[in-house]
Amino acid sequence: MLTRRHVLVASTAGFVSASSDIVLEAIAQTESKPLHIILGFPAGGMTDVAARLLAERLTLSYATTVIVENKPGASGRLALENVKNSTPDGSVLLITPEGPIVVFPHSFRKLTYDPLRDLTPVAPVAKSMLAFIIGSAVPQNVRSLSEFMEWCKANPSHATFGAVAGSGPHFVGFMLARAAGVPIVHVPYKGSAVQDLLGGHVSAGISLVGDAATFDNTRQLRILAVTGLQRSRILPDVATFLESGYDIVAEPWIGIFAPARLAPEILRLLNAAIGEVVTSPKMVEQLAKYGAEPTFKTPEEFAAMIRADFERWGPVVRASGFLAD
Repeated sequence: MLTRRHVLVASTAGFVSASSDIVLEAIAQTESKPLHIILGFPAGGMTDVAARLLAERLTLSYATTVIVENKPGASGRLALENVKNSTPDGSVLLITPEGPIVVFPHSFRKLTYDPLRDLTPVAPVAKSMLAFIIGSAVPQNVRSLSEFMEWCKANPSHATFGAVAGSGPHFVGFMLARAAGVPIVHVPYKGSAVQDLLGGHVSAGISLVGDAATFDNTRQLRILAVTGLQRSRILPDVATFLESGYDIVAEPWIGIFAPARLAPEILRLLNAAIGEVVTSPKMVEQLAKYGAEPTFKTPEEFAAMIRADFERWGPVVRASGFLAD
């Protein structure tokens, strides 16, 4: 899978230790294998697009054959199980959004995996943000998050928001209601709440900013705020939660993982190869269509980010009282 040329290039860049003979031996055992990139969701969507762009470019730099496998089921957990039980030789990778890694351990009573123990963080690929949207149930003169909160106080029976139960949007809505001191009721959805927002059956919704941007500033739907540290490039006129007076930041990410106990040398080579793809103009262009942008870190930096997000979401999920099973 990895050639001696890759090892030599990585060695000069400081990625491989003096014991590169060990790496060459590992490479000799796996270089005939195709690389499998596994994701737990159907084809289409940002995670799938990122996986296929990675496959296209890694065929040139890392493996002779790269196969993207969609293994939907259990909200991404089946794919994670598949990778967890794979041989840690650099031939099987998981690409996943953050939920199964940093949220599910807090919302499920029992999981068949430990994301901090059973996987090797390789590299993040992309990050995005969420958008808070109000629909036709809310008067047209409501144009800011503070105005919406005042409207909710005056109309408590209509203070609702729709989001997939147990998702990032669900917990962002919970954090907002708690911060504002307004009992906004969560209405669970299996997918998008847009149709019910249009029909006035639910007052607000929360979705990825790329989805929200497709109907920004329509008569029925208005985007009041986004959850990024900074404003969205595709919605520059929309304030952040921070600018609106609420200390809420959520920047959902997609990352690459390998099974636990991956050799450090192979981890470095994988990280370097993925970094070249993530920073390529084509990846930037494609992610921008989803309101996302590439993000890249070393394995150590990525592991630290995961740990921080894991510890940040735990108290929020527990305070919400939500359990997925």
